[in-house]
Amino acid sequence: MVVGDISTGTDVLIIGGGPGGYVAAIRAAQRGLDTTLVEKDEYGGVCLNRGCIPSKALITGADLAHEAGNAEEMGIHANPAVDMAQMVDWKDGIVDRLTGGVEKLCKANGVNLIKGTATFKDENSVRVAHGGEGQGSESIEFDSCIVATGSRPIEIPNFSYADDPVLGSRDALDMDTIPERLVVVGAGYIGMELSTVYAKLGTEVTVVEMLDDALPGYEDDVANVVKRRAKDLGIDFHFGEGASEWRDSSDGGITVVTETEDGEESTYPADKVLVAVGRSPVTDTLGLDAIDLEPNDRGFLETDDYARTDIDHIFAVGDVAGEPMLAHKAFKEGIVAAEVIAGEPAALDYQAVPAAVFTDPEIATVGMTKAEAEEAGFEPLVGQMPFNASGRAMTTNHTEGFCRIVADEDSGFILGAQIVGPEASELIAEVALAVEMGATLEDVAATIHTHPTLAEVVQEAAENAEGQAIHTLNR
Repeated sequence: MVVGDISTGTDVLIIGGGPGGYVAAIRAAQRGLDTTLVEKDEYGGVCLNRGCIPSKALITGADLAHEAGNAEEMGIHANPAVDMAQMVDWKDGIVDRLTGGVEKLCKANGVNLIKGTATFKDENSVRVAHGGEGQGSESIEFDSCIVATGSRPIEIPNFSYADDPVLGSRDALDMDTIPERLVVVGAGYIGMELSTVYAKLGTEVTVVEMLDDALPGYEDDVANVVKRRAKDLGIDFHFGEGASEWRDSSDGGITVVTETEDGEESTYPADKVLVAVGRSPVTDTLGLDAIDLEPNDRGFLETDDYARTDIDHIFAVGDVAGEPMLAHKAFKEGIVAAEVIAGEPAALDYQAVPAAVFTDPEIATVGMTKAEAEEAGFEPLVGQMPFNASGRAMTTNHTEGFCRIVADEDSGFILGAQIVGPEASELIAEVALAVEMGATLEDVAATIHTHPTLAEVVQEAAENAEGQAIHTLNR
C-alpha cells in the first residue's frame, strides 16, 4: 500500500541521527522545541554502528587475545584461540544496546523520529522518502533545520566496495573469519588501528601508503613510537606507493598492485584488501540546489561560530561541517546549534578539542604542538615524561611512549599536549581540562595525583617543564 504524500510541521528538523544529530535533537527537545529527527539508516550514525564503538570493541578483543598469548615474561603461558564470529557477535551486541539506547533517549525526550531520506524542497521544507517500495513520502515544514548527515568512506579507482575481496572500514569490522593475509591501503588512523587489530589476531598484514610515512598530521617522534610497535607486531610497511588495481591470483587469493610516482609497480599477495584512505562528507543526498547552499571545495558545509550555514535558519554539525571529523566535536556542535535555535547565548570554541588514535600504543593530543605555539607567537616551554620512568606503566608491561606538555613560558598557561603511550586516550582529558580552564603548569604540577597511576606522567611532564621533575632528569 502506498502511504502517499502527507504534510506535517515542526520547529526544528534534524537530518541525520549520528552523534551530532541525535544530541542536537535531544537538546532541542529539552529546550521545549517541537523536534523531528529524520534518519535513513541506523540511529547513532557511523560512530555507534560502523566506527568508534565497534572498532574499539574489536581492538579490546584483539588486545586481550594478543596479551594472553604473549605474557610469558609475567609467568603466564597460554595459546588463546579466537572465535572471530563470536567476537563479532559480542561487538554487535554492544552496538545494538547503544543504538537502541539512542532511540529510547530521543523518544523519552519527546523527539519525533522518522525513518527516511530527507531532501530539501525549499528553505523551509523537505520531502522525506520512506525506505522500502510502496512506503511513500511526506513533506515536513520547519522553522529551523540542522544538517547532520555525516560522512562516508572514500572509494578509490579499481577498488569498488561492491567487490568481495575489497573491504571498507565497516566490512573490516564485520568479518566472521580472520584472513590469513590482508593488504591495507592507507596508513592514516583508521588504517593503523585496523592493521593493528588484525596483526594481533594473527593475520599477515601489509600496509601500502601513497605518502612517505604513517599517521600524517602527527609529529614524527609521536608517530614513530606507533610505527615501531607495528613493525614489532609484524606489519610490513611500503610507503610512496599508491594502490592501482587488484586481480585474482592462482592460489585462490588476490594480488594487489601498487605504483610509485615514477611508475614502478609492486605486487602484494592477499586474501582481502582494506581501503582506508579517508572519508568524504555526505551532501549529495540533500538536494542543496533547491536552497542555493553550496559545499566548499572539499565538500563540507561551512559554518560560523554558531554552527550556522550561509542560510540563517539552517545549521550544519558533525563531519558534514568539516574537520576534525570526531564524534565529540559533533556532540558539541549539535548542542550549540540546538541552544542557538532556542535563543540561548551558545557558541563554539575549538581551542581544546582532543583527538585520539587507538593504535598500540595509543596517541592522544589536544591544543598546540611546540611548532604551532611558535607559529602563533608564543615562547613555548616544553616538558616531557617517558612512560618507561612510570612505576604504574611498568606494572602494566606497557612502557613505550611519552607525555609532552606545551606551555607559554611567560604566563605558564598550558597550550597543549601530545601523549603516545598506554591509556593516552584517557589521560588527555586532564590536559584538555587544563587548556579549557586556562590552567598553568604550576596548577597541574601542584595537583596531588594518585600513586601509582599513569596520570602521574601528566604531573611529571608539567614539573619537567618547570625544571622541577623528581622521577626523571630535568631539561
